[in-house]
Amino acid sequence: MRPFRSFLTALALLSAPLFAYAEDSDVLSLTKDSFRSVVDPEKLMLVEFFAPWCGHCKNLAPEYEQAATILKEQDVKLAKIDCTVEMDLCQEFDVTGYPTLKVFREGSPSEYNGPRKADGIVSYMKKQSLPALSDITLDSIDTFKDSDNVVIIGFFSSNDSEEYKVLREIADELRDDYLFGATVDKDALKKFDVKEPGVILFKKFDDGKEVYDGAITIESLKKFIKSNSVPLLDDIGPENYFTYIESGLPLSYIFYSNEEERNKLKTEISPIAKEHKGKINFVFIDAEKYPTHADSLNLKSEWPAFAIQNPDTNAKYPFDQSKEINNANIGEFVKSFLAGDIQPSIKSEPVPEKNDGDVKLVVATEFEKIVNDQDKDVLVEFYAPWCGHCKNLAPIYEKLGATYSAHKDKIVIAKMDATANDLPIGTDFQIQGFPTIKLFKAGKDKEVVDYEGDRTEASFVEFLSNHAVNKVNVTPSKAEEAPPKEEENPEHDEL
Repeated sequence: MRPFRSFLTALALLSAPLFAYAEDSDVLSLTKDSFRSVVDPEKLMLVEFFAPWCGHCKNLAPEYEQAATILKEQDVKLAKIDCTVEMDLCQEFDVTGYPTLKVFREGSPSEYNGPRKADGIVSYMKKQSLPALSDITLDSIDTFKDSDNVVIIGFFSSNDSEEYKVLREIADELRDDYLFGATVDKDALKKFDVKEPGVILFKKFDDGKEVYDGAITIESLKKFIKSNSVPLLDDIGPENYFTYIESGLPLSYIFYSNEEERNKLKTEISPIAKEHKGKINFVFIDAEKYPTHADSLNLKSEWPAFAIQNPDTNAKYPFDQSKEINNANIGEFVKSFLAGDIQPSIKSEPVPEKNDGDVKLVVATEFEKIVNDQDKDVLVEFYAPWCGHCKNLAPIYEKLGATYSAHKDKIVIAKMDATANDLPIGTDFQIQGFPTIKLFKAGKDKEVVDYEGDRTEASFVEFLSNHAVNKVNVTPSKAEEAPPKEEENPEHDEL
């Protein structure tokens, strides 16, 4: 157990305000020469690896600065490294995209898995300042339970009990997401009128707390925590999207175009959310900010709209947009979904009338037939029509198709418009950037290998030679230059 003084210091950090503004920069700028002398002595530090031209880095900059100002008062430093200048240093830490954030403890790095807004960065670093499971007493419990949006406290007879060990294991796994504490103080049990062993989830929304009174097992307690750590009805955005996805519950999206519409929908749907709490989550989503998310759920751009998504399988269940969104209709739809009576929606382009080109066209309804053909290795480019990188790749990919055209019975070069076709339900990957290129190897298991090489025909041929099950001899066209790299468009309207 940490000394009590250290614990109080950490609690002081947890009680710090979430917002502050600075006139001068509180973010340290590091170089290769200064890195070790600055980072190694710090017990806890956050470092951003960035590029000045990166749009996402520009968006992060004011949030990162704000977080640095807040955390500076608690002696937690934030720093940044310009990877266009300090290329060797960034390569040392395997930086492959921008911005990359890493947490350092006395020079030892770990991945930063937190939000990219100031309050989220502060909250995340607060959690990192404490042990995964803090031992607390009656004197500190009030400060501790109010120190974050969601705080889980276990009440036990002994630190050696099996239930304590279960909570500690969960805390080790989920420390990036939640603040965990435990107490064996009998007076604390009396204060909160809880029988040990017991667990209370304190939260700064809805009813303020949830009491867990079931058997304390890893699976059941994790399910309780994840399903109760989000509000009954809240707006969803980039900062809380993964909290909902990781809850493991189906997610109902309520699209609205203005506040008046949102308030009306809240009146209609709140009773349904209460009725099915713990079985399905409900969120509002601003249709003006995130119209493409409606499209990804196979909804038309007509508001209001409603859809359910299963995060485990990515199955989508759009509500019939010809019907009114009211308590009766949505209530019936949700009950039918939970009963398994609704079939998921699959978005697909029509099957091409002719599909005998050097590059095979894949649509959702033929994905299984073409891509998962056990006898063939299938290289698939998942692209978007508007993507500049995809346009640059197109002539090279066509050459690749021509190179393998005589071997279509063994190796297929294919592409799919990922904006117009869904992946099969249950696919264990998602398309998060364009182009995404994957090899689906021949065989019963259809092992998938990501292509991460240069976008040249020679590199593709080498990749297929190394990874394809079916071996063929081909000669790439004359050497060509890789397509020029473009700056990623920083404008995104997806979650």
